[in-house]
Amino acid sequence: MKADFNGPFKSNIRNIVRACGYAEIFDRRSAKISYVRRLGTNYYPRFHIYFDLLENGFRINLHLDQKKPSYKNVNAHSAEYDGELVENEMNRISQIINSYKQS
Repeated sequence: MKADFNGPFKSNIRNIVRACGYAEIFDRRSAKISYVRRLGTNYYPRFHIYFDLLENGFRINLHLDQKKPSYKNVNAHSAEYDGELVENEMNRISQIINSYKQS
């Protein structure tokens, strides 16, 4: 699920996403930074965010990782890109992000 947010904001996107309860992770294979929030004490399931900078803000790309990849050397995994859990999480994130908008 994707959502765009236009600024200006009181803080940078990294700090805002961390304020939403997400931890930064670095994937050595792809050399990309993303953010995750676990749903319990185990590594999975977890919400997973990538973001892209836009001219006047940023785009959040959110999905729910259900489990780790099943096969060696394969990045594919069981993920949900929509549905009630993902929608509720995007609504929660949106409220927090909007609280960081400058008036």
